Amino acid sequence: MRLGVLDVGSNTVHLLVVDAHRGAHPTPMTSEKTVLRLAERIGADGRLADADADELVANVAQVKQAAEQAGCEDLMAFSTSAIREARNSAEVLARVRDETGVELRVLSGEQEARLTFLAARRWCGWSAGRLLLLDIGGGSLEMAIGIDEQPDLAASLPLGAGRLTRTRLPQDPPTQRQVAEMRDWLDDQLAATAKRFRKSGSPDRAVATSKTFRSLARLTGAAPASAGPRVPRSLTETGLRQLLAFITRMSAADLATLDGVSSARSHQLISGALVAEAVMRALGVAELDICPWALREGVILRRLDHANGEDHTAMRTRAEFGSFDAERTSANGSDVDRGTGRQAHYGARWNR
Repeated sequence: MRLGVLDVGSNTVHLLVVDAHRGAHPTPMTSEKTVLRLAERIGADGRLADADADELVANVAQVKQAAEQAGCEDLMAFSTSAIREARNSAEVLARVRDETGVELRVLSGEQEARLTFLAARRWCGWSAGRLLLLDIGGGSLEMAIGIDEQPDLAASLPLGAGRLTRTRLPQDPPTQRQVAEMRDWLDDQLAATAKRFRKSGSPDRAVATSKTFRSLARLTGAAPASAGPRVPRSLTETGLRQLLAFITRMSAADLATLDGVSSARSHQLISGALVAEAVMRALGVAELDICPWALREGVILRRLDHANGEDHTAMRTRAEFGSFDAERTSANGSDVDRGTGRQAHYGARWNR
């Protein structure tokens, strides 16, 4: 079965086409993206202007056509923080549906965290034990931890790399005072959530997804993307701290010349690195393994989990993503650690 996943994010409109069936490894066939930076287009009134909505509609129509030409049986379309936070999101979504026939489902931040955790769990396997997942997007930071396929605890904070570049570090490059103030502010913003995560129990393995973490790992010596997704990659606290001392003095134009940094995202690299440093510090994580699967793969896996193994008929948009409401969430925001049979080989370098 060939599936298309349309991800309308804060920075890009991204189509991923995969061949997959339940129980099998989804095989990527094609991938294409357009940089729209929707989050930056939301005006002071909190709305997307008509011209920006026009551009989104045109891009979704192009993606739908590309998915049809690729032979996709289903196109699963979702949007994240940029559309979620626009005051006229309902109006924009209605336009997309009426003019393209594509119904964008708006995911909550917690749903993003849970679906990304599912993807990381499937990639890492059960031997990873208690798994910690971190993901830095353009608009938000997603965090999840647990021993099952559904995390015991999932959270989303408005600490995305693009958002903080606009609101906290608009100067290019930022001053060292601004960087220091940003560090202190991030520590304060993360304190309560980090306390809940530490209370839930130490992980056996800590992993990170997203372009931000991949770029940071590459800049600290990880293998390039051309080496393939199965090459082990990691980001250490020490390497990140050394990298920050270097990149916080560089302009976005200079950062774009570095290997692993795209020109479309170079302006938000410093903010993303500061968020990564802060969350690792808050959770006491000394090293993160980079996981190549993230939200889009999580959406695919959830779709396959809810498909009939024999009869892959088209499903309605809501059913394609599974039942989010039925997903487990602890009553007080943190479940008791149930023990994992921890294996030292997969230790998460969790600082005490």
